[in-house]
Amino acid sequence: MKRRPRINRWTASRRNLVFSNSIRQSLVQPHFVVAGTGVNEPIESMPGISRQSVDVLLETIDSDVQNGIHGHMLFGVIDNALKDSIASKASDSEMPLQKAVAELKEKYGKNIVLFTDVCLCTATDHGHCGIIHDNEIDNDLTLPELIKIAISHAKAGSDYVSASDMMDGRVKAIRKALENEGFTDTGIMSYSVKYASSFYGPFRDAASSSPEHGDRKSHQMDVRSGYKEAILEATSDEKEGADIIMVKPAMTYLDVVRRVSDAVSRPVAVYNVSGEYTMVMSSTEEGPQRKAMVQEIFYSFARAGADVIVSYHAREAVHGNWFD
Repeated sequence: MKRRPRINRWTASRRNLVFSNSIRQSLVQPHFVVAGTGVNEPIESMPGISRQSVDVLLETIDSDVQNGIHGHMLFGVIDNALKDSIASKASDSEMPLQKAVAELKEKYGKNIVLFTDVCLCTATDHGHCGIIHDNEIDNDLTLPELIKIAISHAKAGSDYVSASDMMDGRVKAIRKALENEGFTDTGIMSYSVKYASSFYGPFRDAASSSPEHGDRKSHQMDVRSGYKEAILEATSDEKEGADIIMVKPAMTYLDVVRRVSDAVSRPVAVYNVSGEYTMVMSSTEEGPQRKAMVQEIFYSFARAGADVIVSYHAREAVHGNWFD
């Protein structure tokens, strides 16, 4: 099947995340998982966020769950020595991301919702999101590698494989592969509307995913593009089987969020990206002013039509009871 509407209703945790009218329940906290043990390395450009090994990550997420955060997005950070031209380690079941997902699912089962990033950039030696052929990113050569990554995440227990690469046709290809492998309850969050934004810098530091040369403007959307392209991308992914439609970044594209939300029947997510997060953290100190600023930002996301909010502010917002 191309579409399985039941996927978003599969567990109570998914229903509460996707369909609740509560901002608190709609939040997803991102994490960066690395190899080793006892690793809790603060990310200098992202105050309050760290790269963590699986053992430390489990403790962090346990605290988050106890405080009411049930949505979590995992990004695997691959050691440079393991990177190659086709991101082969990104689909390796022994990598930290896959191990973390398996352990989290064993512990929390259906009481947690895990999103896992499906892209090549964190595991390629050139840092690009696709396979390089004749000095260009080859869309169709990339799809089989994305499928391998998505299936490895599904086997580990991911609730939603999150395709962030922006290759044409990848949602259809991943959906077909999931069906063929029997993962009929695994969802696809598609980064359908992802701009070639200048707000990704801190994330690329955190994930060690900066391109070695060139940029990502041939596949990520032009920041000048209008609503028609955004709606084309979103509706195309919806037809191919996406269960959640992502718009990224969030703050500078609220008009796009509104148009996309009106155009699709699937839930819409926004990613409050690293540069947006860092702006807030560098301009305010912990306390009432930051609380008020984050509240205003999140209310604007919800007002624009976002059903799910991925944000590095999620932990502080929930722990501080900033939203009902």
